Amino acid sequence: NSLSALKVKNAKAGRHVDGNVRGLHLVVMPSGSRSWVLRIEHNGRRRDLGLGGYPDVGLEQAREKARALRTITKSGGDPIAARDKDKVVIPTFRVAAVECHKARESGWKSRTANAFISTLELHVFPGMGNLRVDSVDERDIVAALSPLWSAKPAAARKLRQRIGTVLDFARGMGWRAIGSPRDGLRPLLSRQVRPTHFAAMPYGEVRAFVAELNAKVMSSGKFALLFAIFTAARSGEVRSARWSHIDFDARQWRRPAGLMKAGEQHIVTLSPQSIAILRIAENLRTSSADVPIFPGSGGRPLSDMTMGKYVKPLGYTVHGFRSSFRDWAAEQMPNIPDSVAEAALAHRVPDAVIAAYKRAQFLEMRRSLLDAWGNYVEKGSRLVRVASATQ
Repeated sequence: NSLSALKVKNAKAGRHVDGNVRGLHLVVMPSGSRSWVLRIEHNGRRRDLGLGGYPDVGLEQAREKARALRTITKSGGDPIAARDKDKVVIPTFRVAAVECHKARESGWKSRTANAFISTLELHVFPGMGNLRVDSVDERDIVAALSPLWSAKPAAARKLRQRIGTVLDFARGMGWRAIGSPRDGLRPLLSRQVRPTHFAAMPYGEVRAFVAELNAKVMSSGKFALLFAIFTAARSGEVRSARWSHIDFDARQWRRPAGLMKAGEQHIVTLSPQSIAILRIAENLRTSSADVPIFPGSGGRPLSDMTMGKYVKPLGYTVHGFRSSFRDWAAEQMPNIPDSVAEAALAHRVPDAVIAAYKRAQFLEMRRSLLDAWGNYVEKGSRLVRVASATQ
């Protein structure tokens, strides 16, 4: 079962054992790139040592390197040090992570970049920060993830992804023979509890809830929640909305990229009910500056708790109204494509879908959808009448 030059050249993606030298493998990536790896036992631990890429390192050269390193290992020597004697020094995981962060941060939001390095510093560096990055294996990663894996599953998954990003970066830099050992982690990690979704009010109950909310005393929190319901927007997007984002003539809420979860500018069409809420808020406005539309006490940003206090006693969440809208669109608006409803929620949709519609038509379909939602939720348009009375 020894490899041959022809087999090496034509090998498919995967790991191929060389029957000539024990522990020698040819690793073929889906991209077609090939590299040599020697699997050995050193100091009681299994290690994968990269021997170079093919065709720079041919079959016979890889066998010679493998035999030499196996001999050093059997005699009690350090095969990694021997292999790297004339090579660039392999950094620690900590140094590799910092270098990865420097290389990638320009393409990330500042919040993402800060979270990347801070979570590694908190959860990973104390345990394996000083390990050579090429020696990090499944057990090291599991040890870092275990304290969070069941207690904070979402945070643990993000941490696993960030560790993988560093290890993949290290492979690209030539510091590791392989990238992140994703498949090897699965058997070592327990199954996580399925996360619960945001509690959403059934859309059939939203109309009665909005009627009760309309009857309450005027407040910034009340109007912010109403605006979130009618626009199907996220709580943070509503609380961060400023007057400069609103185009009354076009009936649009033009949200800048920095405000959006996806990091892309997004336009929300404004129904008559949404416009009415803005008109009421405009009459309550105390400053001509470009301040938040729905300010908290003392002009400070409105808190999520202020909006949530109206629905929390009922067992629901503000974010859940997005699901209420989505369920209503699916069941009550069958003529509207799902991609339009997803776009109204600022979810990513395939480019091919957007290309199937002219941009103006796609936006107008979203307008029709949100206008219909506004009419469904507030039949009779009490908000519109109140807004007209305050002008």
